[in-house]
Amino acid sequence: MSVTFVAEVSSNHHRDLNRCLAFIDASAKIGCSAVKFQLFKIAELFAPEILFKSETHRKREHWELPVKYLPDLAARCREQGIAFSCTPFYLDAVEELYPYVDFYKIASYELLWDDLLIACAKTDKPIVLSTGMATMDEIQHAVEVTINAFLVSNRDKGSETQNLTLLHCVSGYPTPPEQCNLAAMQTLRNSFNCKVGWSDHSVSPAVINRAVHKWGASMIEFHLDLDGEGAEFSSGHCWLPSQIAPVIQDIAISCSADGNGEKTPSPVELKDREWRADPIDGLRPLRSIRSPWND
Repeated sequence: MSVTFVAEVSSNHHRDLNRCLAFIDASAKIGCSAVKFQLFKIAELFAPEILFKSETHRKREHWELPVKYLPDLAARCREQGIAFSCTPFYLDAVEELYPYVDFYKIASYELLWDDLLIACAKTDKPIVLSTGMATMDEIQHAVEVTINAFLVSNRDKGSETQNLTLLHCVSGYPTPPEQCNLAAMQTLRNSFNCKVGWSDHSVSPAVINRAVHKWGASMIEFHLDLDGEGAEFSSGHCWLPSQIAPVIQDIAISCSADGNGEKTPSPVELKDREWRADPIDGLRPLRSIRSPWND
């Protein structure tokens, strides 16, 4: 079993290219398989009535990722050997991201938007879909829309669910561990026959370990900040590299300990096989090596 860890930069980048690149470097260093950004424009994210009334929402313009950064971000990910992903929040963003991303991530807030699901699926690239706040009926509809669009894009029939990952998510920032409802991951797996993971807002090592070891999460997405200075860090749902690195390392070690399930002597114990009690007299080592043995 292997787990894909995805570092979500979100709006912690300060619109600074060097800081964006530092996020990629840090993500690779702590053991992530991918890093994810968000591509939005406030004017195409919120309705004009909201922007007219809310200065708080208008100020989020300072959180927008410049499109011109995309080539540099993708190139740095390739250099670091990790995947590059981004969440499109407007339809043109799908095309803008297409030359660069290894997979699309669709946010929980956009799960109801069929046109976005279809646009991403028609690119024939893998999709990760977060399910925060959603009912099973809403998820069922989103999955059907996505898979149908995959099929329209001439994907080989039968492989469409292999390119869709559903992330169980609780869109609370932060999420109390007792509200994580990790068992819902099995519900998603049984219902949709696709890969399932956990999008974390708990900042709890215990929750992430439980998601992997009890509920079989194949992907863990988490919000990362470099230094506590990111725009979203004060909300309490972002990890620092020093916090998440040992969690990733421990899970990698524990997963490698699973082995292949075959009951055969391991390399580390081969040298002791001849030192077992001989079946004839019950003494160690086996009779075949007693005479030739020297200390």
